[in-house]
Amino acid sequence: MTASDVKQLADGPTGPLKGIRIVDMTGVVFGAYATQILADFGADVIKVESPGGPRGEGGDVMRWTGSASDRAADLGPIFMNINRNKRSVLLDLNDPEAKTAMTDLIRSADVFCSTVRYDGMKRLGLDYEGVSAINPKILYVHGSGYGAAGPYAGLPAYDDLIQAQSGLADLYSRVDNDPLPRYLPTLAADKVAGLFMAHAILAGIIHQQRTGEGQFVEVPMYETVTSFVLTEHMFGHVFDPPTGQWAYSRIANPNRRPFKTKDGYIGLLPYSLKQWHRFFKLAGHEALAEDPRFSTQVGLQEHIRELYGLLEKTTVNKTGQEWIDLLKTKGIACVHVNRLDDLPEDEHLKAVGFFEKYEHPTAGTYFAMRSPMLFSKTPTNIHLHPPRLGEHTDQFLKPKA
Repeated sequence: MTASDVKQLADGPTGPLKGIRIVDMTGVVFGAYATQILADFGADVIKVESPGGPRGEGGDVMRWTGSASDRAADLGPIFMNINRNKRSVLLDLNDPEAKTAMTDLIRSADVFCSTVRYDGMKRLGLDYEGVSAINPKILYVHGSGYGAAGPYAGLPAYDDLIQAQSGLADLYSRVDNDPLPRYLPTLAADKVAGLFMAHAILAGIIHQQRTGEGQFVEVPMYETVTSFVLTEHMFGHVFDPPTGQWAYSRIANPNRRPFKTKDGYIGLLPYSLKQWHRFFKLAGHEALAEDPRFSTQVGLQEHIRELYGLLEKTTVNKTGQEWIDLLKTKGIACVHVNRLDDLPEDEHLKAVGFFEKYEHPTAGTYFAMRSPMLFSKTPTNIHLHPPRLGEHTDQFLKPKA
């Protein structure tokens, strides 16, 4: 991976959430992904970490996951991607001095968010009642595995488990009829739930600023990911009685995949009836436009497997670039397939400056993906490196008399 010259950190936040303080007791990916988005938007995110971790290292477990720099073992690669623009405070909340520091932080905050199990927060006196007693205007956002009103409330939840329960692990079976459930090879449940959490915090901040009121907000992984899956895959079961099967037929299609060309693969999608008919002509299958199966939009939908099966028989006759050049003139979407290795050299990502190179004072040179959202008046930026464990603790502990 290469990039242009090393960038310097911005002098401070300039995003639309500048001035909003978030006390962050999230970790791993779900909550940390959410607060990363808000930190890029300019929020002052104070990441509160505990000195005892699952393996004794302390702090967020993602600090110790993956191959880290030999100069900073507590800055694993996934941690680096979802914890910039935050400050790390190391507090043992069983210690009275640390409790005082936490109380001061809560008083100064607009938002308190956590993905620690709620019973654990109660034991620490950091449930909504305890936190709102310190700061009645606080927006308290709890990322849980399951909603508190259901029988699964309080159970542990991880990406694999939520993929298994939400229907995500069933999707491959809907495509290839292999009954073996399979996980998507990405932390889909964690990241989807994180996006929901970020939206919930933003909505809660708007209410707080309009009314001066605090409130409790719950963001359960199971319900959020299930709603994400069923947006299209409830399909015929939206109605009672059902009008069709589970799973959107265009998507749950064994022939929906990148298509082979002379020199690689392309992503290709004629979408409208007009586009399909233009494609038939380009591919030398003009007669298909008159075929009753493909002469209406409804017909296209009903026979989408056959259409997708036709595509690869056609695409192998030209190179990827030949197809892109040809289809672009007809308004039909077509792209090269990028492998992960290709992304750093993708011409569009390079042109928009997606990958930025920085020099961490202890971890050394690293690449960051800039926030993809662009604000014309309040731009996002990177103004803090991913923090070392407890790097900013002294900023929040009062000096002893």
